[in-house]
Amino acid sequence: MSTIHVLDDNTINKIAAGEVVERPASVIKELVENAMDAGATRIEVEIMAGGTSFMRVTDNGRGMSAEDARLAILRHATSKIKAVSDLNTIGTLGFRGEALPTIASVSRFSLLTRQEGEDLGTRVDICGGQEPDIREAGCSLGTTIKVEDLFFNTPARKKFLKTTHTEGGKINDFIVKLALSRPDIAFQFINNNKVSVVTPGNGNLFDAIRAIYGGKAADSLLALSLDGEEIHISGYITKPSMLKSSRAWQTYIVNSRIIQSRAIAKAIDNAYKSLIPKSGFPLAVVNIEVPQRTIDVNVHPQKSELKFEDESRVFKAVYKAVLDAIRPAADRALGEVAAVVEKPEHHYTMEPMRFVPATEPLSPVPSWPRREQAPSGRPQTIYEAVHGSARPAMEFHEAQAALQQERRQEVERRAAAPAAAAVQGEAGIQPQAKTAPQADPAAEPCQEHGVLLENDGNIIPIGQVDLTYIIAQDAKGLYIIDQHAAHERILFDKFSAMAEGIPSQQLLVHQILSFDDSEAALIEENRDLFVSLGFHMEPSGEREFRLVEVPADVPVSEAEDIVREILTNLHEMHKTSAEEIRQACLATTACRAAIKAGEELSLRQMQIILDELAHTPFPYTCPHGRPTILKFSNDELAKMFKRTGFGF
Repeated sequence: MSTIHVLDDNTINKIAAGEVVERPASVIKELVENAMDAGATRIEVEIMAGGTSFMRVTDNGRGMSAEDARLAILRHATSKIKAVSDLNTIGTLGFRGEALPTIASVSRFSLLTRQEGEDLGTRVDICGGQEPDIREAGCSLGTTIKVEDLFFNTPARKKFLKTTHTEGGKINDFIVKLALSRPDIAFQFINNNKVSVVTPGNGNLFDAIRAIYGGKAADSLLALSLDGEEIHISGYITKPSMLKSSRAWQTYIVNSRIIQSRAIAKAIDNAYKSLIPKSGFPLAVVNIEVPQRTIDVNVHPQKSELKFEDESRVFKAVYKAVLDAIRPAADRALGEVAAVVEKPEHHYTMEPMRFVPATEPLSPVPSWPRREQAPSGRPQTIYEAVHGSARPAMEFHEAQAALQQERRQEVERRAAAPAAAAVQGEAGIQPQAKTAPQADPAAEPCQEHGVLLENDGNIIPIGQVDLTYIIAQDAKGLYIIDQHAAHERILFDKFSAMAEGIPSQQLLVHQILSFDDSEAALIEENRDLFVSLGFHMEPSGEREFRLVEVPADVPVSEAEDIVREILTNLHEMHKTSAEEIRQACLATTACRAAIKAGEELSLRQMQIILDELAHTPFPYTCPHGRPTILKFSNDELAKMFKRTGFGF
């Protein structure tokens, strides 16, 4: 006797439901996508108890005839394809013909539909996959499908569902993404008799985002636009200030189909790199249109993933579109810095640093990227920029002792001076002065860059907190600057702008560095990269290299650690593009070369940092995305001290 037998349709449907109907959100997905394929312009979704007890989807689409309604509940019956070749050009969201029969097999299912030109519609009732009850019924144009008691006849499936709150949240998230994918459709989602989502359906994506995420998110939007060969990208992303702690606010759409894509996610991450922390994710609605023949939608049971013919081309296009949207915003000075990632509505605002040209000679603020050339032809060191004289291999870190002594002398001088003089600015910066003091004729002309004026939006340092944060002020409020993050950003942007490579300084005493076999091989393979970063190494024995030159802005004491961190980056990023590797190495070099928390700074050094930070393209975050500067406006300070409403 044969042990192999053919399963009956009811059993087949219940097994298939394991793939097609995973949870209530799966039901809503199938039903709403069917409504969209039917040309609906209004779709209403209502659920109770997270969809486990009640779900209803109502649309104003084309509806079905009595014959089509009878066929729709049969397995693999569909109006969307006729042959496998149709999958190459399929434009509808559904095509397998499995959704309705599998849903009906694990629930109490009801379908009510009428198409245009018919006086009566058709009603189909099915209980747990049993024989359908089909009859005429009065109804409005379109289709309404009701699903009750999901998994009532498969208790093993039901016990794996999450709480009703979680299941309802899954449905809410999906409705949101559907509404963003089709702003021309008016969606309404009702959860436990409460309206949760409403979109206007006017075809404007901006209005849909505002309706879903609110005005603050909409005000932070940046438009995406790219027209390439056989690829068009549109949509919106947000400024780096509007962040979530997950990708919940990111929606990827390909040919009107919502998908999950690591390539698109990585492209967005790479574009935002150095602008946001790793734990933050911007809002993004990325709409991609490509020829249907270049994608395969039949690779996932729930059609949530697809395969691109050329994924790298899509990655590059998304990366460029996002980057093009971000760069102009940064050039206008990023307006906000997120203080809290999870709750973007709680953030400090950072107004653009404003400059006015100097009309009279002022005492210049030394400028790191604009340093004069030393007699040897190499760029001046930080020490030379501050003190005006050369000192071999003297850099920012090595000058700390001398500058700290200068600061102590300055404090003593101020303590002995009259109180009125104590409030005057550092090194000739006098907030109330009407005329400027004469500049040192040997100093760099200050007309080449902006000069910060207190009465016109400048920021003037007034001290340090915990030898970590610079405290500064202007006429509008108080600023807190992370000295390490700010200097790191200055150095990173400076290094990035050096297309010919970072200038190096020759060591009087060469360092001998030892490596293992894999590290030595990486050094040999990436010799040009190390040279472009300012590190010149020569073989000095088996697995040993002589460090001959290091970047001019890097303390010698940090050089070996930076080299080893670069090797770590090379090892971990071996499959990444050369430019990404270079950027990571530049970030490592800038981080290790920057001043650290715990280092005392003079007011002159603080002013240098603020001046140079103001001239960077992205002054408000370090290369790793951490904020560099926070602002407390005078109004915010008044509220903190409960001074509002008082005249004193």
